[in-house]
Amino acid sequence: MNANPTTTNPPAPVPNSNGRRLVELNSPWFIWPATGVLAVLLFLGLDYLVTAFTHESTDDAFIAAHVVSIAPRVAGQVSTVHVLDNEMVRSNDLLVEIDPADYSTTAAQKQASADASEANYKTALAALNLMSVKVATAEATADQSKADADAVQATDARAQADFQRSQELRKQNTISAQEFDAAQAAISEADANLAAAKQKAIADASRINEAKATQTATEASVGMALALFRQAQTAVQSAQLDLSYTKIFAPCGGRVTRKAVEPGNYVQVGQQLMSIVPTDIWVVANFKESQLKKMKPGQPALVAIDALGKSLRAHVDSVQAGSGAAFSLLPPENATGNYVKVVQRVPVKILFDEPLPADHTIGPGLSVAPSVRVSGFETPGWLIALPAIVLAGGAAFVFRFILRRKMNRAAP
Repeated sequence: MNANPTTTNPPAPVPNSNGRRLVELNSPWFIWPATGVLAVLLFLGLDYLVTAFTHESTDDAFIAAHVVSIAPRVAGQVSTVHVLDNEMVRSNDLLVEIDPADYSTTAAQKQASADASEANYKTALAALNLMSVKVATAEATADQSKADADAVQATDARAQADFQRSQELRKQNTISAQEFDAAQAAISEADANLAAAKQKAIADASRINEAKATQTATEASVGMALALFRQAQTAVQSAQLDLSYTKIFAPCGGRVTRKAVEPGNYVQVGQQLMSIVPTDIWVVANFKESQLKKMKPGQPALVAIDALGKSLRAHVDSVQAGSGAAFSLLPPENATGNYVKVVQRVPVKILFDEPLPADHTIGPGLSVAPSVRVSGFETPGWLIALPAIVLAGGAAFVFRFILRRKMNRAAP
């Protein structure tokens, strides 16, 4: 019997290899990492399940944007190109210059014609003013002649009265024959003067009509000269506008794409030189029609962009009124032949809620994968993590319990 009762011999090691393996499996360093991995897998599985019930997603989605085509308004030889492929430009930046020599010459010619037309118009206007003065002079002369005729008529009337009195006095032998002859000669002279004054008044009145007719013709000439002057001014404006079109400016800010012009090229009107893609982009997602039951504008979305390797917040802007096939170049005609139902896809416009990274180029046609939350119920992450942890912990407890039982059975 040992003197030290507290000292006990250690238990003999389990001789078989299965017992050693069970002891190793029962060690804490294996159970807890396995439990953590299981908890993560359960969390991901539960999260995927919840997302499947509350979200609608598709991989048939692409980036879209306004693509502005740049084309010249005038033909000519390109003298300078100020941009490069994929270069960022701002609104009103100079892109291309066309040789302006021909258009400058045309503008100078049109300006000379306009100056000549303006001179003709001013000459016609001066003539009209002169005719207006002549009409006024003719009217004044006619009035003066009429006044003179009236005065001569009064003199003639007085001569007539004097002659009648002379006749009475001659019958009474009150006046001499010489005085009577003088009165008779005075009335003859007065009649002649009256006739002359009336003729002059009629002639001066006719000159008024002649001056007015000339004035009317001059007014017509002024109108024609004014029309030619305005036409020449319009031609000048058109020539100057064509001259301004020799410099092509950016209509908006964006990135230059598909540049197809170099110095020395001869370009035609409407020929596409390049395109500008603005930074304002959106997503066009083609959802199945069965996915649109609960989808409405304003619902939040998460857009995964392959080119970025990350997701950005967004929201549904609008749903197209019709399937994509209905607006294609050759829409399907289901009224002929055997009908096979095909699930249609409807384009949905999604707008980003946060800015895109400035150090990445995102343009039309890039693939994205949007996920739209169509349910008002939102499950927080901790609510999904809690059952995942509980289930993983329970699984670890059961696993350890089974291992202990097996180890106890394997022990001698």
